[in-house]
Amino acid sequence: MAVDAAPAPAAARGSLANFAWRHPTIVLGGTLLLLTTLIAIFAPWVASQDPRFMAPVNRLQAPSAAFWFGTDNLGRDIFARTVFGARISLVVGLSVAIISIVIGLAIGLAAGYYRKFDSVIMRVMDGMMAIPAILLAIALVSLNRASVGIVIVAIAIPEIPRVVRLVRSVVLTTREQPYVEAAIGGGSRDWKIIGRHLLPSTIAPLVVQATYITASAILTEAALSFLGVGVPPEIPTWGNMIASSRLFLARAPWTIFFPGACLALVILAVNLVGDGLRDRLDPRLRRRM
Repeated sequence: MAVDAAPAPAAARGSLANFAWRHPTIVLGGTLLLLTTLIAIFAPWVASQDPRFMAPVNRLQAPSAAFWFGTDNLGRDIFARTVFGARISLVVGLSVAIISIVIGLAIGLAAGYYRKFDSVIMRVMDGMMAIPAILLAIALVSLNRASVGIVIVAIAIPEIPRVVRLVRSVVLTTREQPYVEAAIGGGSRDWKIIGRHLLPSTIAPLVVQATYITASAILTEAALSFLGVGVPPEIPTWGNMIASSRLFLARAPWTIFFPGACLALVILAVNLVGDGLRDRLDPRLRRRM
């Protein structure tokens, strides 16, 4: 027994190494995301300085041992603000992805399975998609008091039609399969057919879609904050930091470089994970590889 159990750790290490070799984008993107998540969770310990503390005497200090990323025009520590800003970006990105996937999945299943509702639902979704997402988000935020919750809702609404169209297309294809037609002909209840046969077929494309929605939501939140209609200015976010420092770009480029670099790295990491999952979960791409 001991002889048979001994190679297990080596086999596990070999499988992990093989997975990393075959899917480097997932590993690289996942590592960056994991590191960002840990930094956001342990932000009070990573950055001991209060991100809202203002010290005008230290305004626009260049990066140094005392201020790793320098200070902004109000003397606030950019490193602390960048670390705490990761929290908002991750919360917004994940929340938008969850909300849009859950609502879009329910509507898409109904549109794809119940043909009598299909045309009505899809005309409404087409109307929503005709409105530019950034303009709709700006309008919703402008009509309400700026807050993180309002920003999440404003970004999630334009993403729902895209999820609905994706789920509907998968359901329409799966519904024509012989085993689904047999279940319908056999008198199975609708909720059983949807739960057993239709819902599982949507999981793989939705996982990939969720990664792209997360990246898009993070970027949209930064754009809204940059335009002044996103998260309140007193809350440290990467978009707010870039917006408040744009006038000092020539004199103090570090005030924009560090939050901008973090924003780009996180979006790159999410897209890498999405591309890797697409290659891993798509049977056609997997066979080609």
